[in-house]
Amino acid sequence: MKKRVHVVPHMHWDREWYFSTEESQILLVNNMDEIMEMLESNPDYPSYVLDGQTAVLEDYFEVKPENKARVRKLVQAGRLIVGPWVSQTDEMTTGAESITRNLLYGYKDCIELGQPMAIGYIPDSFGQTSQMPMILNQFDIQYSIFWRGVSERHGSDKTEFYWESDDGSRVLVQLFPLGYAIGKYLPTDPEALKERLDKYFKVLDKGATGLTELLPNGHDQMPIQQNIFEILEQLNEIYPDREFFLSRYENVFEEIEQHENLDTLHGEFIDGKYSRVHRSIFAQRQDLKAMNTRIENKLTNVLEPLMSMAFDLGFSYEHGLVEVIWKLLLKNHAHDSMGACCSDKVHREIKARYAEAEERCDRLIDFYKRKIVEATPDKAGFDKLGLFNFLPYAADRLVKTVVTTRWAGFELMDADGNAVSYNLQAVSELDPGLIDRQIVHYGNYEPFFRYEIELMRDLPAMGYEVLYVKEAARQDIFCQPADRIVTDDFELTGNPDGTVKITDRRSNRTYENVFSLDDTADDGDEYDFSPLADEVPISSLGQTQAAVKILEFENEFILTSNYEFTVPSALTESRQRTDSLSKLPVNLKLFVSKHSRIIKVELTVENTAKDHRLRLLVPTGIASSMSFASNQFGTIRRPVVDDALAYWEAEGWDERPDAIYPFLGHVGLEDDHHAVAMLTNSSREYEIVGQQFDTIAITVLRAVGVLGKEELYRRPGRPSGIKLPTSDSQMQGKLTLDLALTFANSAVEVAQAEKIYHAKVETYNQMPYHAMKLNKSKPVTACQYSMFSVKNHDLVLSTVKKAENTGEILARFYNLSSKSVKLELAGFDHYVLHSLKEVIRDRAFNGVVNPNQVITVRISEHHLTQKQRKELSSPS
Repeated sequence: MKKRVHVVPHMHWDREWYFSTEESQILLVNNMDEIMEMLESNPDYPSYVLDGQTAVLEDYFEVKPENKARVRKLVQAGRLIVGPWVSQTDEMTTGAESITRNLLYGYKDCIELGQPMAIGYIPDSFGQTSQMPMILNQFDIQYSIFWRGVSERHGSDKTEFYWESDDGSRVLVQLFPLGYAIGKYLPTDPEALKERLDKYFKVLDKGATGLTELLPNGHDQMPIQQNIFEILEQLNEIYPDREFFLSRYENVFEEIEQHENLDTLHGEFIDGKYSRVHRSIFAQRQDLKAMNTRIENKLTNVLEPLMSMAFDLGFSYEHGLVEVIWKLLLKNHAHDSMGACCSDKVHREIKARYAEAEERCDRLIDFYKRKIVEATPDKAGFDKLGLFNFLPYAADRLVKTVVTTRWAGFELMDADGNAVSYNLQAVSELDPGLIDRQIVHYGNYEPFFRYEIELMRDLPAMGYEVLYVKEAARQDIFCQPADRIVTDDFELTGNPDGTVKITDRRSNRTYENVFSLDDTADDGDEYDFSPLADEVPISSLGQTQAAVKILEFENEFILTSNYEFTVPSALTESRQRTDSLSKLPVNLKLFVSKHSRIIKVELTVENTAKDHRLRLLVPTGIASSMSFASNQFGTIRRPVVDDALAYWEAEGWDERPDAIYPFLGHVGLEDDHHAVAMLTNSSREYEIVGQQFDTIAITVLRAVGVLGKEELYRRPGRPSGIKLPTSDSQMQGKLTLDLALTFANSAVEVAQAEKIYHAKVETYNQMPYHAMKLNKSKPVTACQYSMFSVKNHDLVLSTVKKAENTGEILARFYNLSSKSVKLELAGFDHYVLHSLKEVIRDRAFNGVVNPNQVITVRISEHHLTQKQRKELSSPS
């Protein structure tokens, strides 16, 4: 029987890379018109794949809105294949909710035109997360196509296999063993065509489990191949034992589903044997990576739960305003954009999108806090201070906030008139024009006072409390110097070199020299870190002279350590570190609460050197063979040394498999009774180092000056990308990272600490002045409120949001433990289970969640219309 070669026309569309979005949009208009002309004029040309992302169409409709009807007709006819994504997502450093929204909004965009392609199509992502089958299944997707990361050591040498997540979800995979571009620009010359495809068929034949093979006909920004029928004739003549025909990916899966004894693979795929996965790209352009982490966490831990509270209280949930923010992020999540392996001009556009997304997010958070607090009962002569808790349980929390008023001093009280104690940390004056320009317009120049305060308060679960602010005598500032930090949990002292000594009083374990820095040359490019051969990192340990200061406040200590770290200034043309030196000013600030097991870390480095990598080191005292780290809706354990290091060169891998990994929220080491972990709201790259592999190294920054470079120490051969200078990637200037250190009994406790760290208490200070006026709202809110409460803490809350198409409020939980766990919400004995796609899956779900599984349950349906209630109560 003949082998059946499915030739699938497609284009891989990088919206931006070394070229700008503006340039690719011009090409897109040209290419789209040619694609539609081919489909409309030639019924024998079955279909064309638009790279699985709707952002392509958004760019096209921006300048050619008149063609939307043409596109819709082709999509509905199954000729133009769109979706399921908004953008070709990076999988390793984008959050779980980001990947979910990429599919959710991609599906929404597709439905306006027809139906999305039901394939998890990710042809160029730099590695595949182990949780992807579960995410795809919850969007009713059973198939996946990708290229990078798989090798035989995952359990198969075939290109068709099942891929299974820990919870049992699985997809059927058709691998691109040679990438998505082997059928690009197919030549008409028979000899050239045969010479080219002969080498490809050696690989395709070896990997195929039957007679089905795939030849993708497309490439980056490639226009449609208009002479494809002539090429097919040539191919069928050259290879009489094969049948070549135009096809679509769905047809490929229909055939390979019939193959017997397909292998089943598990885990993440980040092997660089056959294609580069760029294992050290996770901290490239750390300024951009940190912005992404911060905005993702604001969206999912603050904004969406806050809007859900407001909706439950009777306010509108403005989906459109949130979608704009998500879409800005998702356009930055395409693999090149998220990887930050682009030209300087493109990185500036990426940074501008992040800045816009964060500004929109911050302003929307302020708006909803204001709406809720202003709707609570007023008291004559009082201002208000709203305190918002986004944890799904009541908690005694440290609140650090600002009260602004013209009063010389103030006091706080609860709704019942009971005094609420607080500590004053600092006072400063504000120009009244900064509060409301109308004040100075009428000639009133009396200043306002900005009071920085801290207090401990037991706050309602997923809710808020409003305190009242009344004029009173000014308190004294409580702040005193200390020579060490002592709390119920910790003892902490600063060392002369800027590191700290930490004793965990609960476990009676002491950690020496925590938070040193190490520095290494980086002879790499925007894709990969590359040290010099046999280089020993330069350490700040014992080599720097720090000015250490400790201040004690009522509820916390703040330790500040300032020093200069001296490193070589750059690399020479011969790829050696220069003799000239640069001094890097370093500011380490630790916030040690008297009531928490989480030590917050703020690290600011002013980078004045080039061509180097800087890392923050956390010795744990736990000698380990495996680390644990968060990935999408779960956790993953990885070896501290990749065993392929012993044979990668002999096998000719494309890149060395160093144990540099991504993490989304936490990374740690653990023994039988104890875990030490770093939490992040910025850097998402780590490596476990030290002679005993007991030290967590968090990448602070990489400074490189070129997009692509050839013959790297750990990545031999051709350049990745192109050899384009990128001076902005030398990261000159200040960079601040937001991190935290925690000590726990298990990895599950670490995950809960991560949630506490990310779900920061938000506050809103209502006073009689505001530059932006609002009419009084119709809803009236209480002084205290809780939307829902969990009774056990075994599951981690991902987010709370209103459903896209109904009035239901949904909460998403996932299980990081190694055993099944039951969700327990106060007042619930069973749950309505939704998928990530927000489709009801089970109306009587018992709440049991398997390891590394995510569930979405209905929390409230108060605002459903009668019609919606009837629809939701009918059988699925």
